[in-house]
Amino acid sequence: MFVVTLKFSTNKAKAPVLMDGHNAWIKRGFDEGIFLLTGSIQQSAGGAVLAHNTSRADLEARVQEDPFVVEEVVTADILEISPGRTDDRLAFLRA
Repeated sequence: MFVVTLKFSTNKAKAPVLMDGHNAWIKRGFDEGIFLLTGSIQQSAGGAVLAHNTSRADLEARVQEDPFVVEEVVTADILEISPGRTDDRLAFLRA
């Protein structure tokens, strides 16, 4: 399981122009069963993605396809988590 943070950079002003492409990238992640959750990082700092069913290398490649990353609107960081204990509703995350 992975947490991806997408923190706004100095090119934040380009975000409105790239929003349709960014939203299409998010939709594809959900459609392909990779993304579980997306949302905003509070205080308008950027966004975050919870991902699974992928390798780190494949996720890194996917993140590099986000128009926000391509145009340096955000900087991306990937945190890999190996779930050890979960609520029963999230048992599918334990591999």
